[in-house]
Amino acid sequence: MNIRQGGISLKKLIVKATEAEGGDANQPTNDSIDKSLLKDDLYQAVNGRWEKTAKIPADHSSTGGFMDLNDNIDKELMHDLDDLKAKNKDSFEAPFSEMLKLYELAQNFKKRDADGADPLKPYLEKIENISNFADLNGQLADWVKTGFPLPFGFFVEPDMKNTQVNALFANSPSLFLPDRTYYENNNPAYNQLMPVLTKTLSQLLVLADYSSNEADEIVESAKKFDAAIAPHVKSAEESADYSKMYNPQKFSEFAKSSSHFDLTKLADGLFGKTPEQIIVTEPKYFEALDEIVNEDSFQDMKNWMLVGTIYSATGYLSEEFRQTGSTFSRALSGKKEATPQKKSAFYLATGTFGQTIGDYYAKKYFGPKAKADVEHMVRNMISVYKNRLQNNTWLGEDTRKKAIVKLNKLGLHVGYPDHIDQLEYKYKITPENEGGNLFNNMTRIGQVALADNYAKLGQPVDRTKWEMSASTVNAYYDPFKNLIVFPAAILQAPFYSLDQTSSQNYGGIGAVMAHEISHAFDNNGSLFDEMGNLNNWWTKEDHEYFTKLADKMIKEFDGIPFAGGKVNGKLTVSENIADAGGLSCANEAAKNEQDYNLYDFFINWAKVWRMKATTQYKQLLLNIDVHAPAELRANVQVKNLDDFYSTFEVKSGDGMYLTPEDRVKIW
Repeated sequence: MNIRQGGISLKKLIVKATEAEGGDANQPTNDSIDKSLLKDDLYQAVNGRWEKTAKIPADHSSTGGFMDLNDNIDKELMHDLDDLKAKNKDSFEAPFSEMLKLYELAQNFKKRDADGADPLKPYLEKIENISNFADLNGQLADWVKTGFPLPFGFFVEPDMKNTQVNALFANSPSLFLPDRTYYENNNPAYNQLMPVLTKTLSQLLVLADYSSNEADEIVESAKKFDAAIAPHVKSAEESADYSKMYNPQKFSEFAKSSSHFDLTKLADGLFGKTPEQIIVTEPKYFEALDEIVNEDSFQDMKNWMLVGTIYSATGYLSEEFRQTGSTFSRALSGKKEATPQKKSAFYLATGTFGQTIGDYYAKKYFGPKAKADVEHMVRNMISVYKNRLQNNTWLGEDTRKKAIVKLNKLGLHVGYPDHIDQLEYKYKITPENEGGNLFNNMTRIGQVALADNYAKLGQPVDRTKWEMSASTVNAYYDPFKNLIVFPAAILQAPFYSLDQTSSQNYGGIGAVMAHEISHAFDNNGSLFDEMGNLNNWWTKEDHEYFTKLADKMIKEFDGIPFAGGKVNGKLTVSENIADAGGLSCANEAAKNEQDYNLYDFFINWAKVWRMKATTQYKQLLLNIDVHAPAELRANVQVKNLDDFYSTFEVKSGDGMYLTPEDRVKIW
C-alpha cells in the first residue's frame, strides 16, 4: 500500500494486502512450474516461465496476480454497464442511475473536446484575481469549500485515541514528486523526472490559453514553492509509522502556525465555530509554515495553486488535456500509453460510485456458498491465532491476555456491505442535455464529499462503513475499528476457489486473511487496542522484546538489491511482519485440514504474488510502497518456515536456504 502523507486522510491508512492495478489476464502464457528451481528460487520456479511470455499491456505498468483479476472484473463490469446504459437510465434507482449518467458523460469526448479549457477558466481566473493575503482570507472558507488548493488541509476522521467520535485533523500538501527523498542528496530520480513534469505542466498551461513564456514562468515559480515545502514534510518511511500522526493541539495554538492565514476565521466558516482541538499530522511542517508561506512567497504560492488546479482537472477535460496530463505519471510508472478513453470513463464513474458498483458486482457475481466457506476459513484462522497467542513463549501473561481480548473483538466483513454509503446518494449528475459537463459535475461531487466529511466533526463514527469497494481485488485491516475486510472480488482463483484444494486456498486467500489479522499485531497495529484506540496495552518488557523481533524483520529485508535499488526494511516492516504471521498461520491452518498438501500450499503462495512490471514502476514502489516487492514477498517469507525446508528438501547451499538462527518468527 502506498501510505503517503501529503493530502490524504486517515482512512487511506487502512492496511491493504497490496497496491494493485489492472492487467490483461487473457493473454497466452506459459504457466508451468520449473521444478529444477524450487530449492533455489521459489518465485522463479513457479512464475519464471509465465513471466517470459507474459506481456504488460501498453496502458499498464504491470500484469499478473492481483492485477489480472482486477482487469477481468473491469471487463465484466464495462460490458454490463454498456448493456445497462443502452436502456432507459431513469428506470434504475439512485445512485446506480447517477453512476450510469456519469459514465455516459465521461465517454462524451466530442463534448469534452468542444469545451476545451472553458469549464476550468473561471477557477483559474479566481486564483489570478487574488492579490494579497487579505483578499485570500476574505474568501478562505468558500475557497476551501469550492475545492481550491491550499498549502495545508483539514479533514475529519476518527479520533485516534477515541475512535467512537470523529475529530479534526490538519495535514500538509502533496509534493510534485512522489516522496521527499526525491528532492534530497542530488537524487538522480529528481533529475530524470522533474524535467518531464516541468514540460507536462507547461504544456497544460498552454492548453489553458497561457502563452508559452507565461506558462514557463508560472511553472518555475510553482516549482520554487514546491521545493520550499519538500524539506518539511515526512518521507514515506516516516509516514509508515502512522501512530506519530497523532499530535493533538488546542486550535488556538494551532492558529498561530501562520501569521498570514486567518485559520480561526477559516475554521469558523467551515464548521460554524472554532473547534477546541485539532490533531496535527505533521507538526514540523506547520512549525515551518510561516517560513514557507509569507509575503515573499505569495506569488509562488498563487502559481503553485494554478498549476495544481490545472493538473488535477486534466482527467475531466478534453482528450488533449487527458493525454498531456498523463505524460508524467506514465514516465513515473513506465506505461507506454494513456488509459483508453472508454476505460478511463469507466474508472472515473466507478471510482466515484465505488460502493454502488461494488454492491452490483457482489450481488451478481458472489455466491452465498463462497461467503459461508470464506467466513469459515477466517474463523479457523482466528482460532489458530488464538491458540498461538495462548501458547506464546515470549509474551508475558498480562500482554497475552490483552492480545486475546483484541483478537476476540476483531470485526469481520466478507463480500459486501449491508448498504451503500449514503454519501453516494447525494451525488447528482447534471447530464449534457441539461447543460452539464464532466468537469463541473466532478467539481460538484468533490464539494459534496468535502461538505459531508466536514459535517461529521464531533459526530459518532460509522463503524459499519467500508473503505473499499466490493469489486476491488484486495483486502484490508482497519486499525481504528479493529476490523478486517475481504471484498467479494478477491474471493476467486488463484486466491480462492471451491474447485481448489484446501491447501491451495490457504496458500492464497488463507494467507491474505491471516496477513490482515496479523496487522492487528504488527509494529503499527499493536499500538491500538481492541476498540481501535491508540492505547499501549503492552508491558514495557514485552514491547521491548517485540521491537527486537521487528528489528530482525527489518534486517532480513533491508538492503536486498532490487530493480537497481535496495529494499528499505523500515519502510516495509509492518507489511513484512503481517506477511510472516499470515503465511505461518495459514500454514498451520492448512495442516489442520484432512487433505492438506504443503507442496500445493507453498506453490499457490508463490503464484498469487506473480507480477511482471516495468523497471520504472518497480523503482517507484521501492521508494514509496510499504510492501516489499512481490517477488521478495514470495521468496523471503517461506525461508522463515521449517515446513518449507522439509517440503522441498532445501538444504545448506541451496538458494532458498536460510540458517535457523536467521529465520524470523514473530507470530
